[in-house]
Amino acid sequence: MMKTLFNERLAQLKELYTELTLRANEPQLPGNGIFLRYKHPILTAAHIPLFWRYDLDEEANPFLMERFGVNGVFNAGAIKWNNRYAIMVRVEGRDRKSFFAIADSPNGIDNFRFWDSPVHMPGTDNPETNIYDIRLTRHEDGFIYGLFCTEKRDPEAPVSDQSAAVAQCGIARTLDLVTWQRLADLETTSPQQRNVVLHPEFVTGKYAFYTRPQDSFIDAGTGGGVGFGLADSITHAVVEKEIIIDARRYHTINESKNGLGPQPIKTRLGWLHLAHGVRNTAAGLRYTLYLFMTDLHDLTRVLYKPGGYLLAPRGEERVGDVSNVLFCNGWIADEDGRVFIYYASSDTRMHVATTTIEQLLDYVVNTPEDKGTSAGSVDTLQHIIDKNKAFL
Repeated sequence: MMKTLFNERLAQLKELYTELTLRANEPQLPGNGIFLRYKHPILTAAHIPLFWRYDLDEEANPFLMERFGVNGVFNAGAIKWNNRYAIMVRVEGRDRKSFFAIADSPNGIDNFRFWDSPVHMPGTDNPETNIYDIRLTRHEDGFIYGLFCTEKRDPEAPVSDQSAAVAQCGIARTLDLVTWQRLADLETTSPQQRNVVLHPEFVTGKYAFYTRPQDSFIDAGTGGGVGFGLADSITHAVVEKEIIIDARRYHTINESKNGLGPQPIKTRLGWLHLAHGVRNTAAGLRYTLYLFMTDLHDLTRVLYKPGGYLLAPRGEERVGDVSNVLFCNGWIADEDGRVFIYYASSDTRMHVATTTIEQLLDYVVNTPEDKGTSAGSVDTLQHIIDKNKAFL
């Protein structure tokens, strides 16, 4: 009886897993002219291989129970690797510990499959409790770098507070996405750092970092927004001065916090940056994604910043472990100009949106900026209306 139960459950699990991983994705037409969303998430907890979650030894697990439960798969770095679309996701177990795992796809929108093993990320002499939200950068020095959040309990917190944490930026590098060399954590003058991104090119012979200075684990405090700084070395990176290039601003989508997402994309007009902005609402924090462009030579100079968000959670994207959140730390620009934006929803699942470099350039250059007031918004809208009257 038990053998029959085990075999029936295993056959059913395999059938459902195959159906899920081979499911074709469909664009949600007609889209908004800027990007296309897709019908299905590209990765969920259900995509985790069966041989990770279940002990397949019938004698040891006669009821075929899950032995390693996964809570969510989200916040992935991304890179083109061996002509496939690879994303390095944050896998969060039911124990709240996160780790990295890589899945890849032949077309970037469906049929994502996890590699056989998760990433074995080396620790430091002062090991962290948790790691997550990696950004991948193929740097001109020849290495692929992963910058991620390292989290430890705040040693200054009282015993009564077991949620207080300290976050810093961990750095590792690789040549094959399998074997990683852990470097020293980034040092800055800010008390805490999250959402740090490495620029893909040297700047005046130095390594350039986009930072997000914070006073505490949750609140930005005096941290002004997306920062920028230079370091002489990558093996022991020290940023002595951070310049805020994209500041937080009252009554906008990023009034509470903002941070850069993936590494910027170099275009003929400037560097394209995808970032997340956080504002407070009566229902809690709301995370959306926005775009801006900096100068090709002066990386601290913002050339264009459209008003409002590029992507915001909708439908099932609003529901999850941390609701009403979109987060992106990975995108891939193909040589033909197509762009794959890999974004997570509500700290639960991964999605893709597709666009092109030309569409993003049109959007960032020609979309009106935030005028800062209700009257300014009406003026912007009236200008569009008046112009369109000639075409009605």
